[in-house]
Amino acid sequence: MSRIDIGGQAVIEGVMMKGSTKYAVAVRKPDKTIAVDVKNSTSLLKKYKFLNLPILRGVIVFLESMIVGTKTLSYSAEFFDDGETEETSKFEKWLEEKVSEKVLLAITMAISFILAISIFMILPMLLSQIFRPFIPSSFIQNLIEGFIRILIFLIYMKLISKVNDIQRTFEYHGAEHKTINCLEQNKELTVENVRTCSRLHKSCGTSFLFIVMIVSILVFSIFTTQVIWVRTLIRIIMVPIVAGISYEFIRWARIKQDNVVAKFLSKPGMWLQYRFTTLEPDDSQIEVAIAAVKGVLDNE
Repeated sequence: MSRIDIGGQAVIEGVMMKGSTKYAVAVRKPDKTIAVDVKNSTSLLKKYKFLNLPILRGVIVFLESMIVGTKTLSYSAEFFDDGETEETSKFEKWLEEKVSEKVLLAITMAISFILAISIFMILPMLLSQIFRPFIPSSFIQNLIEGFIRILIFLIYMKLISKVNDIQRTFEYHGAEHKTINCLEQNKELTVENVRTCSRLHKSCGTSFLFIVMIVSILVFSIFTTQVIWVRTLIRIIMVPIVAGISYEFIRWARIKQDNVVAKFLSKPGMWLQYRFTTLEPDDSQIEVAIAAVKGVLDNE
């Protein structure tokens, strides 16, 4: 089997896999059959080569991943309605009639982005101000802010990992990684082969998020202003830059598989995957991940 650059994510009772021109989402339906939906998805980086620049390409990949991820999560959720026949409210009817799917997608992404920025960027900055009377150094304050950011992130991961439905998603996350690792090792995509592969992967979104935490400390340390609204604005504006730099590291670590430095710097992200965001899947979940990969391979 020829190697293909493929990535993915877990969805509700399923897995999404994305190739260079297609993505496929496979979902284990309540009747235990597998539904596979394949869509076109050509990155802007393929269409417009001039955009394929360091940092900028990371911002584009990040935004495209959010769009596809939100779409596929919504698709998988459609299979698991509670079946109750509650009367649709006037507001819900108005939304269905007046607001397009693209607008709803944009609103969902905007709300998610605002919440993420507020919790993981602004809140740590505000909490770090507690130490300002005792530690005047802006550099030290940025280090404290970074520590608080990582602490909030770890607490968040710990809390969501205790939710039963999230644990199911983390099992599918493990199936996604195992299947990609099997593909990258040029093994035949069978349940038996996938089962033997690792559930950890250097290009995982969990590793990306942790690298974002570390890079943010370095980037924000450049700015020494103590004016709160300016510090807040800087953090919001610099998020794309931080994401772009983090993507470049993840990309480099994936290319340099055997590099000692890459292995060492990837360990914290791999530990987070092992400890929090991936669990060992069962064979039925592996079957779903394989179906998603084949949905891409058969249509690329």
